[in-house]
Amino acid sequence: MNSFYDALETRDPKAREAALLAALPGQVAHAQTASPAFAGILAGVDASAVTSRAALAQLPVTRKHELLERQQAGRATSVFGGFSALNFGAAMPRVFASPGTIYEPEGTRRDYWRMARAMYGAGFRPGELIHNSFSYHFVPAGSMMETGAHALGCTVFAGGTGQTEQQVQAMAELRPAGYIGTPSFLKLIVEKAAEMGVALPTVTKALVSGEAFPPSLRDWFIERGIAGYQCYATADLGLIAYETSAREGLVLDEGVIVEIVRPGTGDPVPEGEVGELVVTTLNPDYPLVRFGTGDLSAVLPGTCPTGRTNSRIKGWMGRADQTTKVRGMFVHPGQVATIARRFPQVLRARLVVSGEMANDQMLLQVETTETAEGLARQLGDAIREVTKLRGEVQMVPPGSLPNDGRVIEDARSYR
Repeated sequence: MNSFYDALETRDPKAREAALLAALPGQVAHAQTASPAFAGILAGVDASAVTSRAALAQLPVTRKHELLERQQAGRATSVFGGFSALNFGAAMPRVFASPGTIYEPEGTRRDYWRMARAMYGAGFRPGELIHNSFSYHFVPAGSMMETGAHALGCTVFAGGTGQTEQQVQAMAELRPAGYIGTPSFLKLIVEKAAEMGVALPTVTKALVSGEAFPPSLRDWFIERGIAGYQCYATADLGLIAYETSAREGLVLDEGVIVEIVRPGTGDPVPEGEVGELVVTTLNPDYPLVRFGTGDLSAVLPGTCPTGRTNSRIKGWMGRADQTTKVRGMFVHPGQVATIARRFPQVLRARLVVSGEMANDQMLLQVETTETAEGLARQLGDAIREVTKLRGEVQMVPPGSLPNDGRVIEDARSYR
């Protein structure tokens, strides 16, 4: 049986990159003309010139909170805040909601959210029955998985959430090939089945998402005969990356352009450094260009041992929004980046907030090869100018700061 969903997965990396970059100018132009929001965000941009990652990196990043703010401000004229290229009607069969509330359209294209690839990577094959326990109301998760399963050629049982005993009964009687849903709910189902004395011998694989999937839980499933794999997807973008049998990071989907940027900025970081995932989707119905997910990750070196040639990421490594309040004032990662940019000698910077409640202290740690006292003084002045707060400066050798994507570390005691 073929080990790959399609030939796209094993393309020469240079051919893939060329194809993505060839599609990029058209998608940027489409966003400018079909999405009123991006008509403003990308005003003055020559779409035909966006033919490289360097050119893409010059475009502004639109983050989830900005999308929400635009939606809230434009509810009277457009519930989607001008981001959707679709209108209500036959071209948009469903609308979903994410916390906030952010509304997302679903188009009519086959496998609209591109989930079939992740299911194939998890071992699902045409002709199988899948037990789908993602929610079918408000959020798009249930539909994301169902449309992907149908594109793969699978039948779906719409299990949804809750009713654990009924979930066990349905699995025992329908004998699905596997489960799709959150890992924690699958654990509840397996435990309930054991409590009821019901065997679920056909459930041997699972595609899980929506929560962390630690190795301990993965191994717990393996001990019970279930091979669980995770995927990373969002309601805005669809599939971004998926796990394979190699279990070495997550392979990027073929329909997205992914960048890792320094939190609070749009500046790409070197390969291997942790930063915020920024995604440009090639979906014409919801053409998000440089959409900041707010999630931290990093690119892994090399390619997947399974033979898939796309880049891999480590998976979800935390949140990029590290905004914190110091002495009654908000300090943002973007302010730390602003300070660092003023000094070419600064390679990386990290702001550590310490002390106890009402006695906050700020220490800006900077990686640099220069230790002149004048630089520390200038950095201190910049801290005060940018944040309106006083802070100390500590200069450390290159490579000293943790590679965890954190620009602001809150080390205060709240006892």
